[in-house]
This record gives sequence, C-alpha cells and structure tokens, in this order.
Amino acid sequence: MPPHSLALTMVGAGLLWVGWFGFNAGSALEANGLAAVAMVNSFVAPAAGLLAWMGAERLVSGKPSMLGGASGAVAGLVAVTPAAGISGPVGAILLGGMASLACYGFVGSLKNRLRLDDSLDVFGIHGLGGIAGSIGTAFVALPALGGHGGADYGLGWQLLRQAAAVGVTIAWSAAGSTLCFAAVKAVMPLRHARDAEREGLDIADHGERAYSY
Repeated sequence: MPPHSLALTMVGAGLLWVGWFGFNAGSALEANGLAAVAMVNSFVAPAAGLLAWMGAERLVSGKPSMLGGASGAVAGLVAVTPAAGISGPVGAILLGGMASLACYGFVGSLKNRLRLDDSLDVFGIHGLGGIAGSIGTAFVALPALGGHGGADYGLGWQLLRQAAAVGVTIAWSAAGSTLCFAAVKAVMPLRHARDAEREGLDIADHGERAYSY
C-alpha cells in the first residue's frame, strides 16, 4: 500500500536518523572516542543504505523513489547498530549498503512470492536488516576494514558467535510473538476483514477520511 503521506514518511525517517545518533553514540555513556566512532558510523551506514536502495530501484524500474530512499536509510541504521562501536567507517559503509540491498530484494520480490502480510515491511527492513547487521558485525570488525577487532581477532569464531546470537534472538522473538498473538486473539480479531482493509481503516474504524480527495 502507498504511504499515508510521503512528506510525513520523510519527516519520520529523518527523525529516526537523528534519534539514532543518540541511540548508538549514547550507548557509550560518555563523550569519548567510542561515541565518536558510533556517531560517524550512524551517519555513513544509512547514507550508503539510502544510495544502495535507490540505485537498485534505478536499475530495476528506472525510477528511484523517496520512499525507497527512506527505507534504505532505515535498513542501514538497523544494520549498523550492533557494529556501531567496533566498525570503521569503510566497514559501516559496506555493511549499510549490503544490508540495504538484501532488504530491497526481500521487500521488492521475495515477500510477495511468500505472500507475507507485512504492510510496513517490519521484518523485511528491521528484521532482515538486523540479521544482516548482526552477521556482518563479524566481518566489519576486521582490522583490514578499519574495525577494532584487534590484532589477534578470529573471524571464524566471532562469526559463529554472531550466528548463534541471531538464532537465539529469532527463537525468543518467535516464542514471545506466539504468546502475544494468542492472548490478543482470545479477546479480539488479529486483523480486519479484507474489504475493510481495502476500503481503508479510516473508514472502517472511524467513518471518516484523513483527506478529502
């Protein structure tokens, strides 16, 4: 579905980007070099994600979109979060761009083939972007990419640990979501009827439209 307002979509994406600086850099709990690294990475990774998504759109459809740019920026922000403090800027750029392309491929093609009901692309961008970023953290920590893994850094062992963490997170989220869905379903429907969704929930729930056009 098209967004409610493309202008507000861009405002929201911009607010997310600005807030993410505090989210990543603030995790250092003080204004030090680690916070500065996280700040820089939180700028270059979403920028790379934005350009990668719009570049892919240009190649596939010939028309890069603002909505795609916002989606790519969010994908880059999500992906760089686990690596913000240990990646160098070059690694963050690569991570943001590659995660954005993975999310674009899922949202633009695979999601429809799997017939997933994810209207806001929460899994396609946040979920998949987080998985790509968590796995990719093992690579961008390499000193060769400017990472802070140290001279004795072991890629294989760290990659195994990152993959295990992703697996535990998926299992925890699946179990928690199942319980929450079951609790909600016990007291109310999990979704509206298809006709109500097609007509728009402004009409179905409130009997009015946000805009007169």
